[in-house]
Amino acid sequence: MTKFFIRRFLQGMLVLLLMTFTVYAIFFLGPGPQSVARVMAGRQATPAQVNAIATELYLNKPWYQSYGHFLSMILFHGSLGKDYYNSVPVTTTIAQALPITLSLVIGAAILWLAIGLFTGIVSAVRTRSFADRALTTEALFFYSMPTFVLGYMFIWVLYSILTNHGVPVFPAPGAYTPVTSNPLAWAHDLILPWFTLALVSAATYTRLTRGSMLDVFGEDYIRTARSKGMPERRVILVHNLRSSLTPVVTQFGLDVGVLIGGAVITEQVFGLPGLGWTAVHAITAEDLPVIMGIVLIASAGVVVFNMLADIMYAVLDPRVRIH
Repeated sequence: MTKFFIRRFLQGMLVLLLMTFTVYAIFFLGPGPQSVARVMAGRQATPAQVNAIATELYLNKPWYQSYGHFLSMILFHGSLGKDYYNSVPVTTTIAQALPITLSLVIGAAILWLAIGLFTGIVSAVRTRSFADRALTTEALFFYSMPTFVLGYMFIWVLYSILTNHGVPVFPAPGAYTPVTSNPLAWAHDLILPWFTLALVSAATYTRLTRGSMLDVFGEDYIRTARSKGMPERRVILVHNLRSSLTPVVTQFGLDVGVLIGGAVITEQVFGLPGLGWTAVHAITAEDLPVIMGIVLIASAGVVVFNMLADIMYAVLDPRVRIH
């Protein structure tokens, strides 16, 4: 088990290293050192300011020295560069946006996992029943619905209409309270964004859980457990569900990792200044250091959550550890 964890950790670190070089190559090597320095300095920058940025980032030296400086700043100083437009470190900008994105993604992930597993289990256990058909139809409905459509529907029906009728139950778009200030207000402000992401994503987990459980129901060890008189609840929840969770874990690791930097639509619809919202504004302003920083954080999120998914594989299925 320990060897498995060490091997997966080292593989993850290698992927992160390759990711940093890829980001460096795209943002620095592709456009050329002077072009990068010019974009970072801004349209009104003087040649002296452009040269100062090029010197600070080692852009006037060979690429391997420049990349070494870029990597060492990340590893040893925790620095993602400087936002020259606002004269603040990129980490400051990301530190303001990341808690909002994490709050959105983690809350929505808990909801979509709970909804998807519950509806998938019910559909698999009562296959071809009315409940199965109803839940499958519901999953297809939300799976086909764009996130922004569902988000605006929630705002219109649950905020605008109810508020206009004197029932201000749900928060206005843009409302956000840090969890450290007031956990109840934090959850209240994010309830609509959470359900917007959760209902769209839960459909995938319903289908994955249902299909995987139906496949496992045909395995010999399930028939053996039933023939020995094992309670049906234990057969479903212990023997079947545990074996069926592998594709769910795979999808969960990918979805959470991608949404760390990719919940752009939901953040824009609800006016939440998270990483996606910040990335859109940085692209509009051509704020290259902030864009690079968000790309690095989002990429690291994908790698880290996929590593966690691998660890969950080993917990759920010991056979994985030998590979």
